[in-house]
Amino acid sequence: MSNSNGSFLRSTNSKTPMANYGTIPSSASPPSLDFISRAKERGRAALSTRRPWSEMISARVLSLPPSLGDVYLRIRTNVTYFSMNYGIVFLFVVFLSLLLHPGSLLVFFLLIGAWIFLFFLRDQPLVIGGRAFDESFILICLSVVTIVLLLISNSTVDIVGSVATGSVVVLAHAVLRRTDDLAVDEEAAVAGGWYAAVGESSRTSPAS
Repeated sequence: MSNSNGSFLRSTNSKTPMANYGTIPSSASPPSLDFISRAKERGRAALSTRRPWSEMISARVLSLPPSLGDVYLRIRTNVTYFSMNYGIVFLFVVFLSLLLHPGSLLVFFLLIGAWIFLFFLRDQPLVIGGRAFDESFILICLSVVTIVLLLISNSTVDIVGSVATGSVVVLAHAVLRRTDDLAVDEEAAVAGGWYAAVGESSRTSPAS
Protein backbone atom coordinates (compact mmCIF):
# COMPACT_ATOMS: atom_id res chain seq x y z
CA MET A 1 0.00 0.00 0.00
CA SER A 2 2.83 2.36 0.90
CA ASN A 3 4.56 1.61 -2.37
CA SER A 4 1.42 2.45 -4.32
CA ASN A 5 0.98 5.73 -2.39
CA GLY A 6 4.61 6.63 -2.96
CA SER A 7 4.41 5.96 -6.67
CA PHE A 8 1.21 8.02 -6.86
CA LEU A 9 2.90 10.99 -5.14
CA ARG A 10 5.94 10.75 -7.40
CA SER A 11 3.76 10.66 -10.50
CA THR A 12 1.79 13.68 -9.25
CA ASN A 13 4.94 15.68 -8.54
CA SER A 14 6.41 14.77 -11.90
CA LYS A 15 3.35 16.22 -13.65
CA THR A 16 3.55 19.54 -11.84
CA PRO A 17 6.39 21.01 -13.98
CA MET A 18 4.66 19.79 -17.12
CA ALA A 19 1.61 21.87 -16.22
CA ASN A 20 3.75 25.00 -16.46
CA TYR A 21 5.56 23.90 -19.60
CA GLY A 22 5.15 26.29 -22.48
CA THR A 23 4.12 29.27 -20.33
CA ILE A 24 6.12 32.50 -20.75
CA PRO A 25 7.42 33.84 -17.43
CA SER A 26 6.38 37.39 -16.79
CA SER A 27 9.33 39.76 -16.61
CA ALA A 28 9.61 43.50 -16.65
CA SER A 29 11.11 45.20 -19.66
CA PRO A 30 14.71 46.37 -19.30
CA PRO A 31 14.96 49.94 -18.01
CA SER A 32 16.75 51.03 -21.18
CA LEU A 33 13.87 49.81 -23.36
CA ASP A 34 11.33 51.52 -21.11
CA PHE A 35 13.27 54.78 -21.38
CA ILE A 36 13.48 54.54 -25.16
CA SER A 37 9.74 53.83 -25.48
CA ARG A 38 8.90 56.74 -23.18
CA ALA A 39 11.24 59.01 -25.12
CA LYS A 40 9.56 58.02 -28.39
CA GLU A 41 6.11 58.69 -26.96
CA ARG A 42 7.10 62.10 -25.63
CA GLY A 43 8.87 62.93 -28.89
CA ARG A 44 5.76 62.07 -30.90
CA ALA A 45 3.62 64.09 -28.51
CA ALA A 46 5.95 67.09 -28.91
CA LEU A 47 6.01 66.83 -32.70
CA SER A 48 2.22 66.64 -32.77
CA THR A 49 2.13 70.26 -31.55
CA ARG A 50 3.80 71.47 -34.76
CA ARG A 51 1.69 73.99 -36.66
CA PRO A 52 1.21 73.87 -40.45
CA TRP A 53 4.13 75.54 -42.19
CA SER A 54 1.75 77.39 -44.52
CA GLU A 55 0.21 79.06 -41.47
CA MET A 56 3.63 80.15 -40.30
CA ILE A 57 5.33 81.46 -43.44
CA SER A 58 2.44 82.93 -45.41
CA ALA A 59 3.45 86.37 -46.75
CA ARG A 60 -0.02 87.84 -46.17
CA VAL A 61 0.38 87.63 -42.37
CA LEU A 62 3.77 89.37 -42.22
CA SER A 63 4.02 93.06 -41.38
CA LEU A 64 6.01 95.47 -39.27
CA PRO A 65 4.65 95.91 -35.72
CA PRO A 66 3.12 99.38 -35.15
CA SER A 67 4.53 99.79 -31.62
CA LEU A 68 6.93 98.32 -29.09
CA GLY A 69 3.99 96.90 -27.15
CA ASP A 70 2.93 94.95 -30.22
CA VAL A 71 6.50 93.66 -30.61
CA TYR A 72 6.33 92.16 -27.14
CA LEU A 73 2.87 90.67 -27.67
CA ARG A 74 3.83 89.20 -31.04
CA ILE A 75 6.96 87.57 -29.66
CA ARG A 76 5.13 86.21 -26.64
CA THR A 77 2.23 84.80 -28.65
CA ASN A 78 4.17 83.48 -31.61
CA VAL A 79 6.84 81.78 -29.50
CA THR A 80 4.12 79.83 -27.69
CA TYR A 81 1.94 79.14 -30.71
CA PHE A 82 4.81 78.11 -33.04
CA SER A 83 7.13 76.71 -30.36
CA MET A 84 7.76 73.37 -32.11
CA ASN A 85 8.13 75.03 -35.52
CA TYR A 86 10.64 77.47 -34.08
CA GLY A 87 12.58 74.63 -32.52
CA ILE A 88 12.82 72.85 -35.87
CA VAL A 89 13.83 76.05 -37.68
CA PHE A 90 16.42 76.86 -35.02
CA LEU A 91 18.08 73.42 -35.23
CA PHE A 92 18.00 73.54 -39.04
CA VAL A 93 19.71 76.95 -39.14
CA VAL A 94 22.33 75.79 -36.63
CA PHE A 95 22.92 72.66 -38.70
CA LEU A 96 23.45 74.69 -41.87
CA SER A 97 25.75 77.10 -40.06
CA LEU A 98 27.96 74.26 -38.78
CA LEU A 99 28.15 72.26 -42.01
CA LEU A 100 31.57 73.76 -42.76
CA HIS A 101 32.75 72.84 -39.26
CA PRO A 102 32.11 69.09 -38.84
CA GLY A 103 33.94 68.91 -35.50
CA SER A 104 31.77 71.64 -34.02
CA LEU A 105 28.68 70.03 -35.54
CA LEU A 106 29.50 66.72 -33.81
CA VAL A 107 30.05 68.45 -30.48
CA PHE A 108 26.77 70.35 -30.88
CA PHE A 109 24.72 67.21 -31.53
CA LEU A 110 26.41 65.37 -28.65
CA LEU A 111 25.45 68.19 -26.31
CA ILE A 112 21.90 68.40 -27.67
CA GLY A 113 21.48 64.63 -27.28
CA ALA A 114 22.78 64.70 -23.71
CA TRP A 115 20.43 67.53 -22.71
CA ILE A 116 17.41 65.94 -24.41
CA PHE A 117 17.81 62.43 -23.02
CA LEU A 118 19.19 63.27 -19.57
CA PHE A 119 17.10 66.35 -18.78
CA PHE A 120 14.14 67.11 -21.05
CA LEU A 121 12.81 63.64 -21.95
CA ARG A 122 13.51 61.99 -18.62
CA ASP A 123 10.36 61.66 -16.50
CA GLN A 124 11.85 59.50 -13.73
CA PRO A 125 14.75 60.09 -11.31
CA LEU A 126 18.17 59.24 -12.71
CA VAL A 127 19.54 56.25 -10.80
CA ILE A 128 23.20 55.22 -11.14
CA GLY A 129 24.62 52.46 -8.96
CA GLY A 130 21.50 52.41 -6.82
CA ARG A 131 21.73 56.12 -6.07
CA ALA A 132 19.12 58.63 -7.28
CA PHE A 133 20.19 62.11 -8.43
CA ASP A 134 17.91 65.13 -8.25
CA GLU A 135 17.20 67.65 -11.01
CA SER A 136 19.51 70.37 -9.71
CA PHE A 137 22.51 68.03 -9.61
CA ILE A 138 21.85 66.84 -13.18
CA LEU A 139 21.42 70.43 -14.38
CA ILE A 140 24.71 71.50 -12.80
CA CYS A 141 26.58 68.49 -14.21
CA LEU A 142 25.20 69.01 -17.72
CA SER A 143 26.08 72.71 -17.60
CA VAL A 144 29.64 71.99 -16.46
CA VAL A 145 30.11 69.28 -19.10
CA THR A 146 28.74 71.63 -21.78
CA ILE A 147 31.14 74.43 -20.86
CA VAL A 148 34.15 72.12 -20.56
CA LEU A 149 33.39 70.36 -23.85
CA LEU A 150 33.02 73.66 -25.67
CA LEU A 151 36.30 74.94 -24.28
CA ILE A 152 38.43 71.88 -24.97
CA SER A 153 37.00 71.31 -28.46
CA ASN A 154 37.62 74.88 -29.68
CA SER A 155 34.02 74.91 -30.96
CA THR A 156 32.79 77.78 -28.82
CA VAL A 157 32.94 80.48 -31.50
CA ASP A 158 31.33 78.30 -34.19
CA ILE A 159 28.50 77.04 -31.99
CA VAL A 160 27.78 80.41 -30.35
CA GLY A 161 27.70 82.05 -33.78
CA SER A 162 25.32 79.44 -35.20
CA VAL A 163 23.07 79.61 -32.14
CA ALA A 164 22.96 83.41 -32.45
CA THR A 165 22.05 83.10 -36.14
CA GLY A 166 19.21 80.68 -35.38
CA SER A 167 17.94 82.91 -32.58
CA VAL A 168 17.90 85.96 -34.86
CA VAL A 169 15.94 84.08 -37.54
CA VAL A 170 13.33 82.88 -35.03
CA LEU A 171 13.07 86.28 -33.34
CA ALA A 172 12.67 88.10 -36.67
CA HIS A 173 9.75 85.87 -37.64
CA ALA A 174 8.15 86.25 -34.21
CA VAL A 175 8.27 90.03 -34.60
CA LEU A 176 6.98 90.16 -38.18
CA ARG A 177 4.25 87.50 -37.89
CA ARG A 178 0.89 89.08 -37.03
CA THR A 179 -1.14 87.35 -34.32
CA ASP A 180 -4.66 88.61 -35.02
CA ASP A 181 -5.58 85.42 -36.92
CA LEU A 182 -4.21 82.99 -34.32
CA ALA A 183 -6.59 81.08 -32.07
CA VAL A 184 -5.14 82.63 -28.93
CA ASP A 185 -8.32 82.11 -26.89
CA GLU A 186 -8.34 78.37 -27.57
CA GLU A 187 -4.65 78.13 -26.82
CA ALA A 188 -5.15 79.97 -23.54
CA ALA A 189 -7.93 77.57 -22.56
CA VAL A 190 -5.71 74.57 -23.26
CA ALA A 191 -2.38 75.84 -21.98
CA GLY A 192 -3.52 78.20 -19.24
CA GLY A 193 -0.96 80.09 -17.15
CA TRP A 194 0.88 83.07 -18.61
CA TYR A 195 -0.41 82.40 -22.13
CA ALA A 196 -3.89 83.41 -21.01
CA ALA A 197 -2.59 86.94 -20.52
CA VAL A 198 -1.67 87.06 -24.20
CA GLY A 199 -5.19 86.14 -25.21
CA GLU A 200 -6.68 88.73 -22.90
CA SER A 201 -4.30 91.42 -24.13
CA SER A 202 -5.03 90.61 -27.74
CA ARG A 203 -8.75 90.96 -27.13
CA THR A 204 -8.40 94.32 -25.38
CA SER A 205 -5.78 95.77 -27.70
CA PRO A 206 -6.26 96.59 -31.38
CA ALA A 207 -5.26 93.90 -33.85
CA SER A 208 -1.70 94.39 -35.04
